[in-house]
Amino acid sequence: MSTITTPTERTTLGYALGEEEGEDFWLFGLLATIKISADETAGRYSLIEAAVPPGLGSPWHVHPDEDEWFYCREGEFTIYVGDARLTLTAGGFAFGPKGVPHTFIAGPEGGKLLFGAGPKFEGFLREVAEPAAEHVLPPLPEGPPDMERVLPIAARWAYEILGPAGPPPGY
Repeated sequence: MSTITTPTERTTLGYALGEEEGEDFWLFGLLATIKISADETAGRYSLIEAAVPPGLGSPWHVHPDEDEWFYCREGEFTIYVGDARLTLTAGGFAFGPKGVPHTFIAGPEGGKLLFGAGPKFEGFLREVAEPAAEHVLPPLPEGPPDMERVLPIAARWAYEILGPAGPPPGY
């Protein structure tokens, strides 16, 4: 579907991507596809689609400098933002303001979630995740991420991980 291929053409003339197009990464057991990068938006934001297996999601975390928003495309997700517990189904939206801890967890059937964030999250993703050779879910992780490796990278990108994937403390 995409007909404009060079970075300069993409940022000045626009482009279109099909369902499975974009730059694919495997991160914490999910498939993250960059649909538009921070480079293509002059550093304002990036848009990422996550295909998430049942029960997986992001660590409990906070972005001190960047907002994050979530749009459920398929399935069901539980989104925690601060003290709020939100359930999103297809078409549902949630917002995580900068400085407020948040996470998402896929429901029993898994799902697809679009999320937008600033360029720092994309930098974290590119450094921590593994480029995916094809547009498929990765093998399920055998254990938690190597936090000794992940935490310093997160700190470099102003992304503070507060706890493992799953509900935040107290839920």
